[in-house]
Amino acid sequence: MYIHRSTVLRLCVWVSLLALCGAQRAEQLLAQNPCYSKTTCSDCIRTASCAWCFAAEFNGPRCFNPALERDGTAGCEESYIFNPDNKRSVDPMYNMELSRAKSRMGMAAGSSSYEESYSAKGSSFAASGSAAAAGAEGGGDRLVQMKPQKVNLNLRMNQMQKLTFAYSRAQDYPVDLYYLMDLSRSMKNDKEKLSTLGSLLSATMRNMTSMFRIGFGSFVDKLVMPYVSTVPKNLISPCDGCAAPYGYQNQMSLSTDTDFFEKAVANADVSGNLDAPEGGFDAIMQAVVCKQQIGWRDQARRLLVFSTDAGFHYAGDGKLGGIVQPNDGECHMKDNTYTHSTLQDYPSISQINHKVKKHAINVIFAVTAEQISVYEQLSKHIEGSSTGVLSNDSDNIVDLVREQYNKITSTVEMKDSSSDAVQIVYYSSCLSGKELTQTNKCDGLKVGDVVEFTAEITLKECPKDRSKWKQTFEISPVGISDSLTVELEMVCDCPCEQPNHHAYNDSPLVCSGEGVSACGVCVCRPGRFGKNCECSAHGGVSAEQERGCRPTNASAGPLCSNRGTCICGVCECNKMDDPLKVISGPFCECDNFTCDMNKGLLCSGPDHGECVCGKCSCTPEYTGPACQCLKDQTPCRSPENNEICSGNGKCVCGQCVCNVDDDRHYSGKYCEKCPTCPGRCGEFKDCVLCEVHKRGPLYKPDTDTCGDCALYPIIEEGKIEANESRNEHLCSFYDDEDCLYVYVYSYNENQQLVIRAQKERECPKKVPILGIVLGVIAAIVLVGLALLMLWKMATTIHDRREFARFEKERMMAKWDTGENPIYKQATSTFKNPTYAGK
Repeated sequence: MYIHRSTVLRLCVWVSLLALCGAQRAEQLLAQNPCYSKTTCSDCIRTASCAWCFAAEFNGPRCFNPALERDGTAGCEESYIFNPDNKRSVDPMYNMELSRAKSRMGMAAGSSSYEESYSAKGSSFAASGSAAAAGAEGGGDRLVQMKPQKVNLNLRMNQMQKLTFAYSRAQDYPVDLYYLMDLSRSMKNDKEKLSTLGSLLSATMRNMTSMFRIGFGSFVDKLVMPYVSTVPKNLISPCDGCAAPYGYQNQMSLSTDTDFFEKAVANADVSGNLDAPEGGFDAIMQAVVCKQQIGWRDQARRLLVFSTDAGFHYAGDGKLGGIVQPNDGECHMKDNTYTHSTLQDYPSISQINHKVKKHAINVIFAVTAEQISVYEQLSKHIEGSSTGVLSNDSDNIVDLVREQYNKITSTVEMKDSSSDAVQIVYYSSCLSGKELTQTNKCDGLKVGDVVEFTAEITLKECPKDRSKWKQTFEISPVGISDSLTVELEMVCDCPCEQPNHHAYNDSPLVCSGEGVSACGVCVCRPGRFGKNCECSAHGGVSAEQERGCRPTNASAGPLCSNRGTCICGVCECNKMDDPLKVISGPFCECDNFTCDMNKGLLCSGPDHGECVCGKCSCTPEYTGPACQCLKDQTPCRSPENNEICSGNGKCVCGQCVCNVDDDRHYSGKYCEKCPTCPGRCGEFKDCVLCEVHKRGPLYKPDTDTCGDCALYPIIEEGKIEANESRNEHLCSFYDDEDCLYVYVYSYNENQQLVIRAQKERECPKKVPILGIVLGVIAAIVLVGLALLMLWKMATTIHDRREFARFEKERMMAKWDTGENPIYKQATSTFKNPTYAGK
């Protein structure tokens, strides 16, 4: 049978195209399912949703995604499938109930022996304090503020585990307050005032807790130039009535003896230094880390009140005085005096923050108004710290401490000590009872309130050091010693990879004697590879081995996806010029540079996701083909009604996409604006009219009240306008007198309603009816008189003009001066009789 050459050529072309299409299809499937590219059990279980089949005889892909398989097994017996899940267990011994409120008298009576041990003075306070603390822990009921107290977790990589725990502020929780004071010359009045307020301060704190202790320490600065004058006489007394300067002294360890506190403050002498900043950081560091000397209790809320009217030196400033040795963050106290003041530099802010976090101490910066802005910035970098304005002579210290204590105790903020391999995201509804929101902080807590938190714990990576696969970290409230201990065991490998497992075989009869069989596959020695370790790094490749370099068992198709070299049945992928771009996979079908991009970044950048086998693998916070969309919908939550996009749109990538209908067109950051829709103005108009202008349907003149209104608007002078940057809404209405009253409403950072109202109403001017009537009558009369006068003037002028015209014509008439031809004038003749004539 003869077949034309062109026909054969066409068949070859079609076969090649089909093989190429099949290879591309297989490559796409591999890219969509990254499980197929994993060649060892450890790599497989470190990939989310993947399971491993360790059966000895198995032809399919050993690493597979059960969710994508019909029967969930990929043809492997269930007894040979290793697909570990996260596990959580709680020992009942470490699941004690939260402490409930007890009577004040009962607690006070029960704590009498607890407090009596603090009776010594001076340096002995520290020893007695620690002994009492130990005694408190050894006997009596232990106050529990966290539940549970300990959990055990087995976590698989990239598989999130939820952990719910509760916190409740216990009543009569012990409080240790250590007052650390700047005793430079300028603080003399403050010291004298504090010595008289010691009893009041203690009494105020005892109203909050019966188990209260107080201590006192002071500081000046380092005894070197240029901080302190080193002239011998100035080292004895730097100013009139001043004591010798020093770095830091523990004047009184924590104790219940209020009288001794007053004496310790009164007996502490002021000193002096040269420059404006003080050595307060040295004092804070020693007061925090010298637990035994200060007498900090293990189970107590620890407060350190830092009082000064000046700034502070920090790490690096010591070089000015020739001190270059960094601060080691250790306790260096002898006879209650800091001994390394001239040997070590000042601590850094990060060192202070680290030690404060480690020892769970709340620092209260009580500083003067001139320094408050500096310490407010400092407080942002020290966890659990707060600031308050101290009066010029410290007479408000009691109110300041009480205010800051209430502020600290009414807030709970969760922190953890987990390593970089673990990611923890906190959620809570606090006391609102609404849906969970991402937060680790709740405010407004009272004694007995129970707040639940949900921690989403995810193992991001397995450390290279196997000893770090078991870790212990704590989740605890800031500034409180109570904590939830988490014992974490990372599931980073498979039991069948260990020598004592039945699927592990190190016999020389397996894997060509060049490796061991673990979890059903050969783990070859260095320099050997192949399914059975039959290949050497220097060997060639046969047609049989080429089948191992194709995604399918077909003899046609590109080797190693045309992106690598087939060596002994194993693909060696090409190296890219850019070392950050890597081609990988058993058939070189995967890479980390062809994923979707957003704003010029692959997978929107490393903070959003990473490129895995041609597809973006997003972090838990992001989603989308390029990991460009934030899962958290908090940025879309309206502060007005706490709804997503005010209920008028959808949250897409962290931004609101507003609904647009025929009759309603929403706009704004939270889709809160709608020119054709009624806002919330109508809800507040009657209450604003009543509370601001004392009128309206809700106003009761006899009691001067406004019913149930509680808007408390801010009344402002002048014309009020809405501020677009603060999402304020302008409202205006007319009252029963047709007066226009205007106000704006908005929501602050705590989603509380804020109303600003215009003080004056815009009323129409009153119309004088009688005046208008009389004015109209007068106007009519005046207009009539004016018209008559105009008529009279017109007629007079007309008559005069006519008379003048007549006179003119008369004067110009010719007949008046000519002779009448008919008329002859009479003549008279006279004769003289006496005239004879000649």
